[in-house]
Amino acid sequence: MADYKIARKGEVPPGKTKIVKAGKKELVLCNVENVYYCIDNLCTHDDGPLGEGELMEEVIECPRHGAQFDVKTGEVVSMPAVVPIRTYAVRLQGEEIIVAVED
Repeated sequence: MADYKIARKGEVPPGKTKIVKAGKKELVLCNVENVYYCIDNLCTHDDGPLGEGELMEEVIECPRHGAQFDVKTGEVVSMPAVVPIRTYAVRLQGEEIIVAVED
C-alpha cells in the first residue's frame, strides 16, 4: 500500500467530486457532508467515467447508462451495473487528503 496526497481540505465542496490521480490510478474523490470518500473512476458496467457523473448525497450516477453506486461502500444501488466499484481508504493529515492505494 502506498499513500498519496490527492487534494487539500476545502478543495472539493460538499456534494461535489474531483477526478484525482494516485500513482497510476485515476480515482474520484467525493465529499459527502464534509466526509471524504474515494472510488475508482470507471463504472463496472461499461467503463464510464464516474467522476463526470452526478453525486446525490452518497450515491454517484454514471453518465453513460445511469448505473448508481454508494460511494461509501462501493455497492450497486441501481442497474445496469451488477458489480460493485472499488473504494479506497481516505484520511486527513492536517489540510491534506490522503488515499491509500495498492501499488
